[in-house]
Amino acid sequence: MRLEIVTRGTDLLAECPVWLAAERHLLRVDVTRQAILERDVATGAEHRRSVHAPVGFALPARRSGLVAGIGRELHVLPGDSAPRVLAAVEPDRPANRFNDAACDSRGRLWAGTMSTERRSGEAALYRIGADGEVVPAVRRATISNGLDWDLDATRLYYVDSATQRVDAIDFDLDRGRLGTRRTFAAIDAGDGLPDGLTVDAEGGVWVALFGGGAIRRYHPDGRLDAEIRLPVTNPTSMAFGGVDLTDLYVTSARHRLSADQLAREPLAGSLLRLRPGVRGRLPHRFGDG
Repeated sequence: MRLEIVTRGTDLLAECPVWLAAERHLLRVDVTRQAILERDVATGAEHRRSVHAPVGFALPARRSGLVAGIGRELHVLPGDSAPRVLAAVEPDRPANRFNDAACDSRGRLWAGTMSTERRSGEAALYRIGADGEVVPAVRRATISNGLDWDLDATRLYYVDSATQRVDAIDFDLDRGRLGTRRTFAAIDAGDGLPDGLTVDAEGGVWVALFGGGAIRRYHPDGRLDAEIRLPVTNPTSMAFGGVDLTDLYVTSARHRLSADQLAREPLAGSLLRLRPGVRGRLPHRFGDG
């Protein structure tokens, strides 16, 4: 499979890639450099927006602009007015921050936190509405990470990286509630830490293996379908993009790699693109519904 290098070793800890179809741009964040990056993949032009704290995600909002998890605050970053804080979580846990997030088809944001000290059970997954209401959905997480829905939105796939699993949770779209949770795919610790996740247009579940140098695709029944080895040890997440949504963009990290490791792995922190032979789905925007 042909693999293209979109950017070469530019990111410390890139996460949460999102395809912006109208603009034909790819959005991603660099967590530790505290930046939101929007790239025109046709021209290579890239706009960088610096923020004041580690940024776990940035997602498109309904009318314009973005919603971003910065530190433990949810910021609305409109295209034509001043930014504002919509919500905040976990004021008593300064070592935590927002991590990965996604919007369901009703425009509700599902945003997780992580314990940067890896304190077991100190993080959570929250449902956040356009009015700023925050409702805990999954308690006692450690590193709330990738999430996406199956094709009929009756199942949420969810990663708490510390569990070494992808879980499937029954999902009530009308009420925005979670039900029974069970293991969808268990991942051996030697194969890497489960990180970002996306579901393709055939229902296949893709997960990045941080530290494992690979991404995997699972069938909707949990069977492993494919593993694609990558020239980076720490892939973090992925998103389908391109005009026909057949390009798979993979973010990666050089965060915490030693000088010797970086010398052996010059592509660490690169943005990669490949075409795995399936199409993706467009992300939902915050506030739609």
